[in-house]
Amino acid sequence: MIFFLYKYKPALWQVFLYPIFNRNLDQLRYYVRIISYICIVNDINQDKNHLLKLENQVCFPLYATSRLIIQLYQPLLEKIGLTYPQYLVMMILWEKDDIPIKFISKKLLLNTNTLTPLLQRMEKNGLIIREKCLVDERKVKIKLSAEGKKLQSKAIEVPQHLQESLQDSSVSIEELHQLKETLTKLIKYIDKK
Repeated sequence: MIFFLYKYKPALWQVFLYPIFNRNLDQLRYYVRIISYICIVNDINQDKNHLLKLENQVCFPLYATSRLIIQLYQPLLEKIGLTYPQYLVMMILWEKDDIPIKFISKKLLLNTNTLTPLLQRMEKNGLIIREKCLVDERKVKIKLSAEGKKLQSKAIEVPQHLQESLQDSSVSIEELHQLKETLTKLIKYIDKK
């Protein structure tokens, strides 16, 4: 009852407690302050604990969705001999070939020290060629090998198959496009920080 009075009808404190304290207003005000303080502290602690619930986090659905979508990609990419990170690099190179590592790094939001081992494996598999820049030997350019160029015709079916696998979900294609636009805005905002 007291919590109800505090939470929803603060003016009722005096009406409810006044008879209990035999019309001693000083004592009444003292206890009202103590009870108010306890209720406020309790509310603050509940709010803080609420922030730590997994279902209230924005990051978890993003993380889980990313992981699950990559799982959907895996069987499709295994057929053409790529991992998901390699697929991302190949898509950049199919769009624009003969580019510096920094360009790929910026596009994928990866550090070059994370990207370099990936590119080394791709070169070892015959998908790309790494060449030092003639103007500045500290810079390395990446270009597609003949095998990497051929792979594009096989990879063209991957997005279509993924879209078909998501077709039976309760999320429409329009909602997926809207989600992509929203996430792109969020990425641009966070990347600026």
